[in-house]
Amino acid sequence: MTNPEPAPSAPPPAPRRDYGSLDRLAEEIIQKAAVTSNTDLVHELIVTALRLGDDKADRGDVKIVSSALKELRYAFKTFAPWKHVRKVSIFGSARTPRTNPSYAQALEFATEMARRGLMIITGAGPGIMRAGNEGAGADRSFGVNIRLPFEQGANTFIRGDRKLVNFRYFFTRKLMFVKEADAVAFFPGGFGTLDEMYETLTLIQTGKSAPVPLVMVDAPNGTYWADWHGFVERLIYRGLISEEDNSLFKICDDVKEACDEITNFYRIYNSSRYVKGMFVMRLNQRLSEVTVEGLRKDFEDIHGGQISQTEAFPDESNESELAHLPRLAMNFNRRNLGRLRQLIDRVNREPAAAVPAASERQALHADEDVGGATGD
Repeated sequence: MTNPEPAPSAPPPAPRRDYGSLDRLAEEIIQKAAVTSNTDLVHELIVTALRLGDDKADRGDVKIVSSALKELRYAFKTFAPWKHVRKVSIFGSARTPRTNPSYAQALEFATEMARRGLMIITGAGPGIMRAGNEGAGADRSFGVNIRLPFEQGANTFIRGDRKLVNFRYFFTRKLMFVKEADAVAFFPGGFGTLDEMYETLTLIQTGKSAPVPLVMVDAPNGTYWADWHGFVERLIYRGLISEEDNSLFKICDDVKEACDEITNFYRIYNSSRYVKGMFVMRLNQRLSEVTVEGLRKDFEDIHGGQISQTEAFPDESNESELAHLPRLAMNFNRRNLGRLRQLIDRVNREPAAAVPAASERQALHADEDVGGATGD
């Protein structure tokens, strides 16, 4: 028996560098470039880039950072003019032919969502992605294309449009799919679709993404998502996820039902964020005291009875367009996201008052700076 090779010893730590000179250089660059917005964060970006050079980081690593930053900057700029319009990301197989019932479902779904005032985001490719862009039309479509050596050229309904973004990396593309989506629809697909579905579910289940409606849409009498849900039930049986996690998504084979699931989610609920540790829901109308008391009693397990209706908090002053909306603030345990979704569904059953149109998108995603959580 031979003795194992000893583990290589770590190199001695490099002497700590005084980065004050880099800070001063970043400040000088900001002043010369006349940057006036988010200067503190721009300063951090510059210093981080300089530190990468100072670290003598591998060229491949620096290239990843550089390419990702350029891709995201361009994508943010592309989506910015439509930031107040609600959007639905659509995932499904690139290999679905136009004769397939799922193609017809995706086409009808995108058409109806656009009719209700929402915009559609797809991967810009063929199959289900093509159906999504076709149904919504170019004016109400975005495409987030991935450069692949096969099957992923932009489809004719989004090709050449200014709302088409081409990505080199899957991870930057995935970020835009989730960041910009107020809802996500999944149609039958392969590894890519399932990858996006599991990632989106995980982000919502762990509170790293704001609550949004997720619909799994099958063709009439289809079994794709029913088969998948059989596996989910096994996970519940083994104690690997909770029964309440079933509330994070809805399986249906009817387009109207899928569309209603999305628009009804924003019937009373508008958006949410954390403010000094409190989970704050913005509402399109005030709730009755009877409803609030019911939420206090029936969902005590996730907020300990600490829930109240209030007005906007001073820390939300950077979102003036939401200042007029009433709030529901609670000491959420940040763990039972399925139960939180059940609470939102209860809120949305409040008797109707004057509710803004679904197309009036507000800032939906939690703001990390205030101490909170934020396919194809």
